[in-house]
Amino acid sequence: MAVDMRTFLAHVELGNPVMTAAGCAGSGRELSQFFDLHRLGALVTQSITMAPRAGRPTPRMAETPSGMLNAVGLQGPGIDAFLERELPWLAQRGIRTVVSVGGGTVAEYSALARRLTDAPGVGAVEVNLNCPNIEDRGRVFARDPGSSAEVVASVRSVMRYDVPVIAKLSPDVGDIVAVARACVDAGADVLSMINNPLGMAIDTATLRPSLAAVTGGLSGPAVLPVAVRCVWQVHAALPGVPIVGVGGVMSGRDAFQLILAGACAVGVGTALFHDPYACLRIERELEELLQARGFHRLADAIGLAHRPPGSAPRHLEESSL
Repeated sequence: MAVDMRTFLAHVELGNPVMTAAGCAGSGRELSQFFDLHRLGALVTQSITMAPRAGRPTPRMAETPSGMLNAVGLQGPGIDAFLERELPWLAQRGIRTVVSVGGGTVAEYSALARRLTDAPGVGAVEVNLNCPNIEDRGRVFARDPGSSAEVVASVRSVMRYDVPVIAKLSPDVGDIVAVARACVDAGADVLSMINNPLGMAIDTATLRPSLAAVTGGLSGPAVLPVAVRCVWQVHAALPGVPIVGVGGVMSGRDAFQLILAGACAVGVGTALFHDPYACLRIERELEELLQARGFHRLADAIGLAHRPPGSAPRHLEESSL
C-alpha cells in the first residue's frame, strides 16, 4: 500500500515533504532540465535581496571532510529582476514556490515582503535571518531573539494573510528554542532549521584561509546531527509549530531522522551539487522506509521519536482499534 506523503506548511498543502534548500537550486530553471518540478514538495528560491548582488570574492567554496564550506554572499539579481523574470516563470508553470528573502535592515525585509505580497505564485516566504544587521555592528539577526522577532514581525505585518511566513534559524546561538519562540510570537507560521553553521578551513599548501571571506557556512553530511538536535529541541518546546528540517540530508534515512525529531518537511541542498535528482531519490527512499515500518501516512511519523520508550507508535495504535 502506498504511503500518503502529503504534509502541510501551516495551511499550505505539499504533495510530499521534500523541498530544495535556499540557494541550491537557483530559481528552478537549472533543475527543470532534469525533471518535472511538480514532483517536488516545494521549490525554495535563492535568498532574494532588494538590490542585485555580485556576491563575495572567489574562492568562495571549499570541500571539507563530510561537507562543504561556502561564502557566496547572497549573489542574485535583486527583487526587480526576480519579479520580472524568475517568479513569473515559476508561476506560469504552477510550481509550488517558497521565496527566500534576505536583508541588512528590518526596513529592507519589510520592503521585500511588500513587493512580494501581491505577486502571483508566492506559496510562502522564507525569512533568511542569517544576514548581518548593518544597524547593529553587523551582528547576524538570527543570533538574537529580539532582532529575529523584529524582522519576522515586519514581514508578517505586510505579507498577505494567506501566505505563510517561515523563519529560518541558525544553530550558532546559545538557545535556539528562545529564538524559535520569539519568531513564533512575532508571527512566524513555520520554522526552518538549520541554516549553515559558521566554519573555516586553512589551505596547508598556500598557508592561507581556503575561502577569500575567511569563514563560510558549513553544509553536507557533517551538519546533520546538529540539524537533528535543533529540530528535536524546538519541536519538544513548540510541538504545534510546523518545522522544515534542513542540513545534511543526503538520503531518505537522513530525512527520516529529521521527521522523527519533529520536522514535517525537509530541505535538500548540498546533495544537489553532485546529484540533481537527489530530491526525487530521497523522497522515494523515505517512502520506502515508511512503508517498510508499517506507516500509511507521513503525518504519523512526525515527532514520533519524542514518545516515551515502550509506548506504541501512533500508526500501530490506530491499526489495532
